[in-house]
Amino acid sequence: MGPARDPLFFVTCAPRDVIAPRADRAEDEQIRRFAAAGLRRRENATTRMDHTVNADAGIEPRLIAESGTAARVAALAEPVLASLGYRLVRVRVSGADGCTVQVMAERPDGTMKVEDCEAASRALSPVLDQADPVDRAYRLEVSSPGIDRPLVRRSDFERYAGHVVKIEMSVAIDGRKRFRGVLLGAHGEAARVRGEEAAPDQATEVLLPIDDMAEAKLVLTDALVTEALRRAKAEERRTRDEARELRRGPHDRRNPHTHSHDNSRRPSGHQRPAAQNEGE
Repeated sequence: MGPARDPLFFVTCAPRDVIAPRADRAEDEQIRRFAAAGLRRRENATTRMDHTVNADAGIEPRLIAESGTAARVAALAEPVLASLGYRLVRVRVSGADGCTVQVMAERPDGTMKVEDCEAASRALSPVLDQADPVDRAYRLEVSSPGIDRPLVRRSDFERYAGHVVKIEMSVAIDGRKRFRGVLLGAHGEAARVRGEEAAPDQATEVLLPIDDMAEAKLVLTDALVTEALRRAKAEERRTRDEARELRRGPHDRRNPHTHSHDNSRRPSGHQRPAAQNEGE
C-alpha cells in the first residue's frame, strides 16, 4: 500500500461459514433488536431524499445506496455503526477470496482509524451471524473510505467541492450516464459538475440529481492527496495535544503567566528598607 493511499485502514475477519455460539440470551436479544432496526430503516428507504437528520441514528442519511445482498447487509450494519458513533459509507459484496463483504465506514468528521475498524468489526460480526444476509461463506472486511472515496451524502458533495469527481448515473442525463469533472458543490438535490476540459468562464456546468446516481467517487489527484495529508497531519497534532494535556497534572495546566502572591502571611514586623519605601 503506497503512501498516496493513506489513510486507508481495513480489518478482515475469518470466513463466516459457521455461526459461533452466543454467550447468553441477553446478547441474542440485543442482536435481534439491531437487526430489526436495520430492516425497518431499509423499508423506509423510499424517503431517502429527505435531507433532515435521521432522528434515531443522529446522522445524515445516505442518498446513494446499495441493492440486492449489499442492501441487506447495509440495513443491518448501519444501526450498529451508528450506535458506535460511526457512519456507514458503502457496502460492497465481491468475489474476492471466494466472497468478501466490505463495509466502509467513517466518523462524522471523515476519519477512521485502525482501532475504529476493529471496534466496528467486533460489533458487526455477531449481528451478521444472527441475521445471515449472505447465502454463502464470506470474509468480512471493515475499512475506511480512503482518499479517492465514494460520495454518498449531500454533505460529501459540499465538503469535496473543487476536486475532480467521477459519476455514473442510473438514469441517463442528455443521453449520458458517465460524467467526470470538477465538483462545484450541491444545489438542492443535485450535484454541480463542470467538465474538466471546460474553461472556468464557459457555461458547461451540469446538474446531476444525486438520487439518480449509481455511484459517485473522487478521482485521485495531487490536489486531493495534498489535502488528505494536510488533514491527517492536523488530526495527528490534535491527538498529540490531547495526549499531552492528559499527561499534565492539574497544577501544570494553570496559566504559567499568571502568578499570585499572598502578602498577608508576611510577619508584621517585616518591612522593606526605608530607602525602598522612600523611593531613594
